[in-house]
Amino acid sequence: MASMDFLNTAAPVKAPVVRNIPAAEKPTLIGLSREEMGRALVEKGVAERQVKMRVSQLWHWLYVRGVSDFDDMTNVSKDMREMLKTHFTIARPEIVDEQISSDGTRKWLLRFPARGAGRPVEIETVYIPEEGRGTLCISSQVGCTLTCSFCHTGTQKLVRNLTAEEILSQLLLARDRLGDFPDRDTPAGAIVPAEGRKVSNIVMMGMGEPLYNFESVKTALLIATDGDGLSLSKRRVTLSTSGIVPEIYRTGSEIGVMLAISLHAVRDELRDMLVPINKKYPLKELLDACRAYPSLSNARRITFEYVMLKDVNDTLEDAKLLVQLLKGIPAKINLIPFNPWPGTNYQCSDWEQIERFADFINQAGYASPIRTPRGRDILAACGQLKSESERMRKVERMAFEAMMIAGHGEDD
Repeated sequence: MASMDFLNTAAPVKAPVVRNIPAAEKPTLIGLSREEMGRALVEKGVAERQVKMRVSQLWHWLYVRGVSDFDDMTNVSKDMREMLKTHFTIARPEIVDEQISSDGTRKWLLRFPARGAGRPVEIETVYIPEEGRGTLCISSQVGCTLTCSFCHTGTQKLVRNLTAEEILSQLLLARDRLGDFPDRDTPAGAIVPAEGRKVSNIVMMGMGEPLYNFESVKTALLIATDGDGLSLSKRRVTLSTSGIVPEIYRTGSEIGVMLAISLHAVRDELRDMLVPINKKYPLKELLDACRAYPSLSNARRITFEYVMLKDVNDTLEDAKLLVQLLKGIPAKINLIPFNPWPGTNYQCSDWEQIERFADFINQAGYASPIRTPRGRDILAACGQLKSESERMRKVERMAFEAMMIAGHGEDD
C-alpha cells in the first residue's frame, strides 16, 4: 500500500457539524458508479480537484481490499475518515442465519432495510464450492413475479427489487466470510477451491427475475467485473432469465456477461404453464434473441436450464424437439432433476429417463451435464430458495434432496 501514501498529502476535509445519523439512515457508497460516488463526495464538501483521486482511493479500499469500516482505510486522513463516517456507510448486510452443508455449500439468510416494503426484507445467497472454482448464487429481488409452477421461490410474491448495493453486498459478504479478500483467513474447515479465488464465478440465479430489475443488476455486475476492483471476468458471470426478451438484447449490449435461459419446455403450450412469461415472449421470440446475443461461439455458449419433471417434459420426443429448437445456437443444456418442496404437485423424472434424455442430447452434439446433488441438507438448490415463514423446519429440510447451481461460466 506504500504506493498510495501520497494520497495523505491532499488538503484535509473538515467534517461539518451535523447530527449523528444512525447507520441505517445513511446512504451507502457500495453500488455507486464512479460518477455517482464523485457527486456524493462533492455534495459533502470534497473539492472538485480531489474527486477523481478520492474516488479511486475509495474504490480500491471497497473492492480490492474489501473493507467494511472507514477506520480500516489506513492511508486516508483522519478528517476525511470522519467526514465519510458522518455521512455514509459501507456496512455489510445483517446475517440472520448461516447454514453449512456437509458438502461445503453455504447458505446465508440476509436482512436488508424496508426501503418502501413496510418492513425489513430477507433474501438468500448460496455459495457452491467445486473443483477448481467457487460459485456464488446471488438474488436480485425479494420474492418473484413470475410464478413458475415448479419453483418454490415463485410462490413468494414480489416484495421489492434489490438495490445495486444489496446485490453487490451479497458478493462482498461472501468474500468476507470465506476469507477471499487480501490478508483475510479462510474459516477453519471450510470447503473451498484449492487454488485461486474462493469466489471465482457468480450466477444471477437466486431469488427473483434479474431482468425485471435491470438497472440495479447492470450496475452491480459492471462493478463486479470492473478490472480495477473486484475484477471478475465477464466469462465467469452468468445471468439467468426466464425470457424477458427486450432485456436479453440489452444484457448483451450493455452488460456482456454469460447468459442462461430457464427453458424447461419445448412447446409453447407447455411452457405457458410452466413458465407463464412465455405467453408474452413465446419460444420463437426468445430463441431469436438468443441467436442475436453478442460474441456467441463454442467458447461463449448460452446455457439452457431444463428441469426434469416426470411425465411432463422428459420424453425422448421432448429431447428431439429441444435439439431442433436450439439448432444454430452455441449451447450447453443443464438437466436439473426436480427439487421437491412442500406443496408441489410435480415429481422428479426417473434417473434412468434423465440419463436417456441426456444421452440423446449428447449424441446430437450438445454438452448436457446432469447436475450433481449439492446443498441437499440445507434446502439450497435451484428453485428452493425462499425467505418466508413457510420455509420448512430444519428437521424436515434435512430429508430433502436438492441440486445446486454449479458449472456455470467459463474457465479462463
